[in-house]
Amino acid sequence: MAWTRATLAFFIFIFASIALMAILEIRNPGGNERVGVLGLTTTRGDRLFISLLGSAYIFLAWLGLVGTPLWAPLGIAFLWTAFCFWKV
Repeated sequence: MAWTRATLAFFIFIFASIALMAILEIRNPGGNERVGVLGLTTTRGDRLFISLLGSAYIFLAWLGLVGTPLWAPLGIAFLWTAFCFWKV
């Protein structure tokens, strides 16, 4: 693994997401359970995990099918994350 600025930004984002989830859980315990379009009962943490996992697959599929640059899958990943927190 190459330690570049992009790698640093990735890890900072992951740790910041986990910290934000911890803060939200302290302020509002319970995780806002709800049943979404997938039929699953999910909490905030579940939706974060689903969005990160889906984003990884989006980037891998883009790299395998199209290649670089990666700005388009970044936009798709943001849309996927918004969808996960809104409807899943």
